[in-house]
Amino acid sequence: MLISPLSLLALWLATASETRAQTAGSIVEAGDTLVSAMMMFLGNEEKVYIIDKVEGNAAQINGHAASAAVWDINSRTAEVMNLVTNAFCASGMHLPNGSYATFGGNGAIGPGGNIGSQRNAAGSGAYDDTYQDYDGTKSIRVLNPCTSSDNFDSTQCQWFDDPAVLSMQKQRWYSAAEPMADGTVVLIGGFVNGGYINRNYPNTDPAYEGGAAEPTYEFYPSNGQAPQVMQFMIKTSGLNAYAHTFNMPSGKMLVQANYSTMLWDPKTNTEYPLPDMPGNVVRVYPASGAVAMLPLTPANNWTPTVLFCGGSDMNDEQWGNYSFPNIDTWDYPASKDCQRMTAEPEDGSTPAYEQDDDMLEGRTMGQFIALPDGTMLVVNGGINGTAGYSTATTETPNYGDMPFGMSLASGPVGTPAIYNPNAPKGSRWSNAGLGTSDIARLYHSSALLLPDASVIIAGSNPNVDVNLSTIFPTQYKAEIFYPPYFAAKTRPVPSGMPKTISYGGDYFDITIPASSYSGSANDAADNTTVMLMRPGWTTHAMNMGQRAMQLNNTYTVNSDGSIVLHVAQAPPNANLFQPGPALLFVVVDGIPSNGTMLTVGNGQIGTQPTSAASTLPTSVRLDSAKGSGEGGSNGGDSTSSGSTHTGAIIGGIVAAIAVVGVIGALFGICMARRRRAARTGTSGAYAMSSTGASLPLGQPGPRTSDSSAFMPLKQDNSSMAWGNQSSTNLADHHYRDETNSGYAGSSYGQPSGEYDPYYQRR
Repeated sequence: MLISPLSLLALWLATASETRAQTAGSIVEAGDTLVSAMMMFLGNEEKVYIIDKVEGNAAQINGHAASAAVWDINSRTAEVMNLVTNAFCASGMHLPNGSYATFGGNGAIGPGGNIGSQRNAAGSGAYDDTYQDYDGTKSIRVLNPCTSSDNFDSTQCQWFDDPAVLSMQKQRWYSAAEPMADGTVVLIGGFVNGGYINRNYPNTDPAYEGGAAEPTYEFYPSNGQAPQVMQFMIKTSGLNAYAHTFNMPSGKMLVQANYSTMLWDPKTNTEYPLPDMPGNVVRVYPASGAVAMLPLTPANNWTPTVLFCGGSDMNDEQWGNYSFPNIDTWDYPASKDCQRMTAEPEDGSTPAYEQDDDMLEGRTMGQFIALPDGTMLVVNGGINGTAGYSTATTETPNYGDMPFGMSLASGPVGTPAIYNPNAPKGSRWSNAGLGTSDIARLYHSSALLLPDASVIIAGSNPNVDVNLSTIFPTQYKAEIFYPPYFAAKTRPVPSGMPKTISYGGDYFDITIPASSYSGSANDAADNTTVMLMRPGWTTHAMNMGQRAMQLNNTYTVNSDGSIVLHVAQAPPNANLFQPGPALLFVVVDGIPSNGTMLTVGNGQIGTQPTSAASTLPTSVRLDSAKGSGEGGSNGGDSTSSGSTHTGAIIGGIVAAIAVVGVIGALFGICMARRRRAARTGTSGAYAMSSTGASLPLGQPGPRTSDSSAFMPLKQDNSSMAWGNQSSTNLADHHYRDETNSGYAGSSYGQPSGEYDPYYQRR
């Protein structure tokens, strides 16, 4: 795709504006995302992909409101993309070949979040005539990221979204997704239909909730095994949506939900109980604490420790049920408690939670972003309440009396904070020198590390449909946060960055020129790290699959001031950093380079090749060597006012324009997708009034929206038939699949998945 002179001018202007705005600690607006960013992931060095729930967005595609977009990092502009099923509150994950998949979602909905105009036998939406969306509860949607040099009208650059061809065995909404060492993704639990929390009250059927809960797990790609019940999902009934999951070195998985914790062996479905969360603080949705694995480093021998912060300590009765909470959550303070858990201690000791420094303020919906300097950024959220939205609580039965519209949270926290895991206890948190945003980022907000080591912040929509006039409106503005290391006047510009990382094997060399640092070369070399970063799939204050790993290295200092880093491959254990796309940064004195996208592993599903850990040469120092870069503040000084760094950013943009879709091209997905026939347009959005006049006031009780309320189902919902409209329009006649028992015509079943890029006929 050729870039027009006008586009180049726009890019130059955007770059010039960006350069002026890059002050350490600042938060600056960064364009419009067109759809609210409920989910985001980094596709490559140029593109961020965004997914919204189906709602009345003004941006149109193919004659209906768009629910997906792709945002260009360089121009800070977005284009809409086509999704045909409702991805509301789905999960998602990278694949080993650099593609991405999103799993499940909600039934078809129409204006006001009401059930779609065509219903299936269970009463959920199969299709909606207005929003033209289909049931997404079993959908597996796959995308092969493209770059600006590709033709985005090509089916190869579009979402594949057809559950008649590719789907899960069970309906899953708010399910967990965790990558495994062989690149397989395990999908855990979830709702079958909508609600605030995943239970009735009193909770007489903790396993299935009358057909509303899904306590099983399954794998993508399917291993041919029927979904198995996970007892932990029954134990944690009600508060287990988006369970926190982290693969451990042994291949077992740390799983945390409600206030319970376990190690789980996915090969045998064996559960090993771990201590409960201290104080019974809930971290999963809708408490939505900030949870992430701390950086894996040579200093900790790449031993995973997970940090849990914030959330809520509401008691069991206060949480309520599918319909709404029993209390006015917006008046209930979020927790500021932080706990660490090392589930597989190196010394063989019994795992236990360790009290860590409290956050600077309580947060619900706070989100951890691992930064390449080894610190953890927390952004977004509120000081009171929980995630989710509602038209009532038990204490406030009338929507017109709810003080924050549909939001169940209040007190947006606009100032980020940075956690340093290596600082002494009592001094790990700081927000000194960090700016404050005036945009509320509450339910359905998201954040993601970008290749230049800044962070995109987007989304927020605690509303059942688009609402631009309520106190916490549907949000389309993106922002960029510039961490303290943007105060540096010089950033590293390494050469020799690889395109693949293996599990063990021969080391590789990266060269840092003298112009990339100032002062003693020996000091710079001693303070250089090589960081492998995976931003993850972000939704609901989580970054599924996020990892930060420091690769071991030694160095040779040359007489011209250049430094050659001898860098080890990843440790020979794919459980630590699962195969797939990642960014590689070189960090000198706390200042990161621009990240280079590469592939970890062999790009395929299956047991990853491993070799012995890399053997590194001894470091070679040279006292006389010095750097020629401009000196100045380094990233460790978070109070610095900061300076811009034009050269590094322009260099990064030039490099990004030159990049082609290597990862996608190597293992591309050969499947047909619908061609996008329309671009962004305007259409009457189904915005609601700020007074809630479009909803019945003074009438507490069950609502009819799949996306905001739940009527307990007294039947098994494991098979939901598609309506005739769905069968006619969604399934392209070019696709044919093996017919399995229970899969025929328009009914759900277990498709073979041969249009899955990893499908192998059994």
